[in-house]
Amino acid sequence: MRADLAIAERDMMSGLSKGLAVIETFSAERPRQSIAEVAAASGLDRATARRCLLTLAHQGYADWDGKFFTLTPRVLRLGTACLATMPLPQIVQPFLDALSDQIGESSSVSILDGAEIVYVARAAQQKVMSIALMPGSRLPAHCTSMGRVLLAALPEAAARALLGPGPLAARTPLTLTEPEAVMAALTRIRAEGHALNDQEIETGLRSIAVPVQDARGRVVAAMNIGVSAARATPDEMRARFLPALQGVQDSLRKMLR
Repeated sequence: MRADLAIAERDMMSGLSKGLAVIETFSAERPRQSIAEVAAASGLDRATARRCLLTLAHQGYADWDGKFFTLTPRVLRLGTACLATMPLPQIVQPFLDALSDQIGESSSVSILDGAEIVYVARAAQQKVMSIALMPGSRLPAHCTSMGRVLLAALPEAAARALLGPGPLAARTPLTLTEPEAVMAALTRIRAEGHALNDQEIETGLRSIAVPVQDARGRVVAAMNIGVSAARATPDEMRARFLPALQGVQDSLRKMLR
């Protein structure tokens, strides 16, 4: 929504808002939930959460075994419809495909949505994370290479607000959990023009990311390469993959208006 367009509360559909809040409680960490769990995660009362879940099940967006609810693939229609209207995935996908073919590793593009990144395009050479990544997948911004690139592009106050007071969630023993430590990392990223993540999102995974900029220099997304930590040290990541990322970065800057 455009920031300058205010919508009166009387024009909003509260039932739709509550249904969307229920859908958003499901994640890779919480794929199967009871009514009580959804109510707690969404902030809705149990009766409202129950009605939303039963409606989703009736419409084919959720399965229910009598106690637990899971989302069905039909939910992907919502994300697919959104992605289909976005020119960015269509523009970057051929570049990602060529990049991954060139280096033999997986590459991705994501955008920032609150304190999370959302994958909008991906070229997978091999599985590098324990969870399956695809367009629409979400990960925390504070401990991912693409997330830090996108946070670094924000005004400092905006980045601090998204990080919050902390401590931040630790995905591995190496995850930075103090907001000030992440802010210091963002300062380095602004100076160096790239972010390197060393096993902060998942043990055994390293990634390197750069901003995707349009022709005016505005950061519109982030692009990364992810590899098994056993195949490349941090220094090798910079030497082997950063030039390839920067080459695609330059090509995309000429195409994005």
